[in-house]
Amino acid sequence: MSKKIVVVIPAYKAAETLPSVLARIVPEMYERLLKILVVEDGGETVPRSTSAELLEKYPKVEVLFHEHNRGYGGAQKTGYRRALELGADIAAMVHADGQYAPEELERLCQPMVDDSADMVLGSRMRSWRSALKGGMPKYKFVANICLTQLENLVYGLHFSEYHSGYMLYSRKALETIPFEKLSDTFHFDGEMLLVGAKRGLRVADLPIPTRYGDEESHLKPIKYGFEVLGVIRDYLRGKYDFNED
Repeated sequence: MSKKIVVVIPAYKAAETLPSVLARIVPEMYERLLKILVVEDGGETVPRSTSAELLEKYPKVEVLFHEHNRGYGGAQKTGYRRALELGADIAAMVHADGQYAPEELERLCQPMVDDSADMVLGSRMRSWRSALKGGMPKYKFVANICLTQLENLVYGLHFSEYHSGYMLYSRKALETIPFEKLSDTFHFDGEMLLVGAKRGLRVADLPIPTRYGDEESHLKPIKYGFEVLGVIRDYLRGKYDFNED
């Protein structure tokens, strides 16, 4: 039996890039998808007045509207709730700004299609040279390495990074991780990875190409760094009770 795959796209002020992201999903993969959930997070990426045009061109797209911005993690939560309602076996998160290649969807889904993983981390840091060649700013490159090494040391894990926005989850993962209790910040992905691994989920850490263009980023590096340190602090304080249902 084929897996039901849903793509979740958190979208905030990404009107210029979202159409190209949808267009870059290869036709064969598009046909395999159950639904593409675009979570309009109060940023006029998909104004209600023009959503009909998008749906006409991409019939599998469903737009979920937030009247007010709920944050990166909050947008994902809305998407994953809806994916579970739709009966998804796999939920793949793709950014609306095109930084993470939609062309990689089929390859990244494969470990869950084969039932050899419960989560997939699409990592830019499996090859440091590739990350730099792909345009990752040097300060982000150094910060990623330092924060990841610190997180691995504290958590007792061994991931190549915790800061990728290309994450895929099986239904089992979304039902195992209490994602509604996690933050709405840009480090939501890192929290999902941490909690999933600590709850015994199988995580495939796969390389992805790095691409930094002229897209607008809403992530504030210094704020993000403190959010990561906050998660580490909360972990050490026992906030994440991984044995509790």
